[in-house]
Amino acid sequence: MRVINVWSGPRNISTACMYSWRQRRDTMVFDEPFYGVYLTQFDPGHPGRDEIIASMDIDVDLICETITRPGPESLRYIKNIGHHLDALDMSILDRFENILMIRDPRAMIASLSAKIGEAAAVEITGLPQQVRVLEHELAAGRSPTVIDSKDLLLDPPGFLSAFCDHLGVPFDPAMLSWPAGPKPEDGAWASYWYDSAHRSTEFVPFVERRVDLTPAQQPLLDECQPLVDRLREFQLRFV
Repeated sequence: MRVINVWSGPRNISTACMYSWRQRRDTMVFDEPFYGVYLTQFDPGHPGRDEIIASMDIDVDLICETITRPGPESLRYIKNIGHHLDALDMSILDRFENILMIRDPRAMIASLSAKIGEAAAVEITGLPQQVRVLEHELAAGRSPTVIDSKDLLLDPPGFLSAFCDHLGVPFDPAMLSWPAGPKPEDGAWASYWYDSAHRSTEFVPFVERRVDLTPAQQPLLDECQPLVDRLREFQLRFV
């Protein structure tokens, strides 16, 4: 059994990617399984905090046992958000194959601010934690895998085929579409965050848009940019 553990920042098509992978018959997906653990230690102002904690296991060992429990699926795909790592011991990274998914920081900051306001700290972007994952992988003698969601949206079949090849698993065309609406794997937070994902049935083509940040958002971009630059040193290039 292989566990593909994808660490993403918020507002970065991570839910659509989970829906894509759940279309594979050989894959079981998990939606932010450590979110409840994170919320027991931190309160970033996310909606539904008590509801989320009550809906989930908060014992890390039990969560990992559930993820790796034997079953007919040979692959397990975990959607994780970078800042959830703050509640975990770094040794958890050694249990899984870790992937880092990034997005242009300007677009991410604009989208995140629309949800939780302009006072977001850099930690809530997940970028410091993603860099920690990258450095951990390097220290362990592993080659970090960094992917950009823009590459996926520009060419879903080409990207997914190449990404699967990089992982050493066969590409499944079923990954290119999924049914609209909620999914059984959705976390209790879906009603607060997944409105656009539930309307989707495929990856929406990428459209380049000008993003003008406010003066209040600029300091956050200044913190994020060097972190993104570090991650991009290990970005997989698909041509």
